Amino acid sequence: MAKVLQEATKMTQVQKMVKKALTGNEAAAYAMRQINPDVVAAYPITPATEIVQIYSSYVADGLVNTEFVAVESEHSAMSATVGACAAGGRAMTATSSQGLALMWEMLYIAAGLRLPIVMPVTNRALSAPINIHGDHSDTMGARDAGWIHIFSENSQEVYDNIIQAIRIAEHKDVLLPVMVTMDGFIISHAMEVVEVAPDELVSKFVGIYKPDRYLLDIDNPMTMGGLDFTDYYFEHRRSLAEPMFHAKEHILAVASEFEREFGRKYGLFEEYRMDNAEYAIVVLGSTAGTAKVAVDELREQGVKAGMIKVRIFRPFPYDEIAHAVSECRAAAVLDRSDGLAGRGGPVFGEVRSAICDMEKKPVTMNYVYGLGGRDINVEMIKSVYKDLQRAVATGERALVNYLGVRD
Repeated sequence: MAKVLQEATKMTQVQKMVKKALTGNEAAAYAMRQINPDVVAAYPITPATEIVQIYSSYVADGLVNTEFVAVESEHSAMSATVGACAAGGRAMTATSSQGLALMWEMLYIAAGLRLPIVMPVTNRALSAPINIHGDHSDTMGARDAGWIHIFSENSQEVYDNIIQAIRIAEHKDVLLPVMVTMDGFIISHAMEVVEVAPDELVSKFVGIYKPDRYLLDIDNPMTMGGLDFTDYYFEHRRSLAEPMFHAKEHILAVASEFEREFGRKYGLFEEYRMDNAEYAIVVLGSTAGTAKVAVDELREQGVKAGMIKVRIFRPFPYDEIAHAVSECRAAAVLDRSDGLAGRGGPVFGEVRSAICDMEKKPVTMNYVYGLGGRDINVEMIKSVYKDLQRAVATGERALVNYLGVRD
């Protein structure tokens, strides 16, 4: 009987969903409005400008109770967000590319102070040369700053991930800042149908932020940002790693509750036609949609192709990814950023690390692609699968490849 009532409640909630035509930036701003944070501090930067521009109109129209702080730079935006969160408020901001890079110092401080800030990031290439289009070089540069990283395939995932990110960040055993990313222009400016929940459902799901300790608690005074010499710094940094190690279980718990309330299922990553896959690719972001088409076409031709879309990049799901590819003969990792002096892109390094201790390993190859927003199409992705088949058949392969670049 309880199960029947649970399913009936779930159906009722799903029926309350409303379909709207939204871009990724609009979906992010819409989710932020429903979350209704205490403070939003922001400085505009293409292609993330619309997020805070739209949100500022919500503030001006009295649709939220947020204190909107228009600052003079992205460094100041994160500084103000850190201050607001440390003072006990639920605080958010948004940025992209050079803006994220200008926040660098404060990213580490936000994580080191265990502040549950949530920040949508519209992925964009870093200069030089100047480029305003989408690749992952900005957030990949911040991958070890202590933030949880959630990647989105489309506008629906942007909306859903931001709502879940609040609960993840504010969990008492996590208390880490979270970036929710979307590919610049490909998602941020492309309009899609997005199912949005009623305001009251989102408000109930995220709840009220009640920090245990905060600077404006005059009855329990505390210090933040104290000087840490050799006697304690190491221990404090080690304590920052601990919640990241255990964040996966809380991310999955929030996803499970989100599915019950909103009807959409999420995990650490998504497996697409991986049940009997012999050849797989690992991707992040919007490229997953294109890859699914390539996989379907190859399956029709008899190729046992599959795909893994990484949703949670930090903390990286090492064991889970290793298990997912354990039966594959070969796997390719597609990186929308370049490690330059490293061996391939950053995602490739993580995947190779995940499988390095496996007795039976798939052949692995790396493909750097799409830098500066360059398009990737179905035929290009199908060519990767052909390379994997050839590598298995002949033993010949190039470990690191540049897909779609002119010689």
